[in-house]
Amino acid sequence: MNNIKVSVIVPVYNCEKYLKKCLDSLVNQTLKDIEIICVNDGSTDNSGRILEEYTDSRIKIITKENGGISSARNAGIAVAKGEYLGFVDSDDWVDLDFYEKLYNTAKKYDTDIATAGIIRLHKLHKKYHLKIDKETVTSDFREKLVLCDLPDKSYVWNKIYKREKFIECGLKFEEGIYYEDIIFTPKILYAMQKMVTVPDTYYYYWRHSNSIVKLKTQKAINDRNRALKIAGEFFKSHNIDLSDTQTHTKVYRLFGLSLFKVSTKGKKKSYRLFNIIKWTA
Repeated sequence: MNNIKVSVIVPVYNCEKYLKKCLDSLVNQTLKDIEIICVNDGSTDNSGRILEEYTDSRIKIITKENGGISSARNAGIAVAKGEYLGFVDSDDWVDLDFYEKLYNTAKKYDTDIATAGIIRLHKLHKKYHLKIDKETVTSDFREKLVLCDLPDKSYVWNKIYKREKFIECGLKFEEGIYYEDIIFTPKILYAMQKMVTVPDTYYYYWRHSNSIVKLKTQKAINDRNRALKIAGEFFKSHNIDLSDTQTHTKVYRLFGLSLFKVSTKGKKKSYRLFNIIKWTA
């Protein structure tokens, strides 16, 4: 396929329950000039069979031994041919105009990165995890961090990246660890130049019981602490203080259930009762 505007890289590992929703959101994108690189990372369930069911010529399937999400992403990057790179986790999905809006806005301002909003879904509710209200173009590193709400939301997947510049940066996802995005995202935002925010289109982040963020193994805990330490050192080395932008939350529980939350961000406080009623002060 010629003139590929965006290469979308989808690491696939034992996600048969969610994979079709993810792929349907990609093959039905309003931006047609895309390639969808699905890296089957040693799945042992029906994920491989589901991939084979799709006859869309834009889908490219790579099958490899299990090496983790970073290994799968790196494998996808190696064969991508698009003008821009995008990433989608196989248990998530995107709005049908997601890549059209990101690509057109990136081209409009000639930016290396375009970033969209995030909606986080749980089986009981959904909420805006990152809401973008307007187009903002910046090359300032700290402003990029604030607009993307790092380090709290160090996600690689709600963005597209100019592939040529991405390759020039020489950055790869660190393999064999959890929370790799916490390390990678600040570095790619620093290494690339102009970024634009794109309102009114969203990446849907499905937080289910098997999500990495819910892992409580010692390795997951150690990897997260290590990733946060590396990111903190990176910010410090570039004289970036984000203390006034971070959210600190105190949760009051009864019998393990969340009754009341108080979140503080700078001088702003928000309150949530029973995870339903919310107000700010």
